[in-house]
Amino acid sequence: MPLTQLLGRYVAIEGVIGVGKTSLARLLADRFRARLVLEEPEANPFLPDFYKEPRRYAFQTQMFFLVSRYKDLRERVHPDLFHEGIVADYLFQKDRIFANLNLSDRELMLYDAIAPQLESEVPAPDLVVYLQASPERILDRIQQRGRTYEKLMDPKYTATLAEAYNYFFFHFREAPLLVVNTDEMNFVDRTSDLEDLVTRIVSHREGVAYVNPGTRAGEAR
Repeated sequence: MPLTQLLGRYVAIEGVIGVGKTSLARLLADRFRARLVLEEPEANPFLPDFYKEPRRYAFQTQMFFLVSRYKDLRERVHPDLFHEGIVADYLFQKDRIFANLNLSDRELMLYDAIAPQLESEVPAPDLVVYLQASPERILDRIQQRGRTYEKLMDPKYTATLAEAYNYFFFHFREAPLLVVNTDEMNFVDRTSDLEDLVTRIVSHREGVAYVNPGTRAGEAR
């Protein structure tokens, strides 16, 4: 069944680094013949330096991400004749999570002068899937995938980032939202986990719902 018949045109997968966003986006795009839009953090030349010296390279890193995300979504999030929908492994609005955490007050003032104008020109998704995980599980997954620059991340920063994501999505109202606890879930290697998650994604149409392994998704608001 085409993605457009199930979810609408555009689905964004979100979550802290290492939680499985790209893996899920690939699986959904393949299943529903959707166009896949992937963020490429490795293209940011400031990112390795940021993990070594966060304070020194925060602004350069953030502005590169802001502009590249804007250009990518503006160019790629539109229908075509060959794909039934769009699945992206990031949400443009999440850029502010990192800006609030990493920028100084003066840098944030400049960021705030630019970001809202760009955001107003980026298409909003029809559904956001937020993959949630504990800081400990996130660190495990980061170590398993073995990206050198990610291993430089301070565990305290990872925990702070997880809290910031939870806060952001607790207040998120811009699109239907599905919050998925992935601590005990393995949708890459366990077919049953993937099938259950796909069913819940397909059935979610409005508001916010929470998914935990072994339980049914319930509407929260």
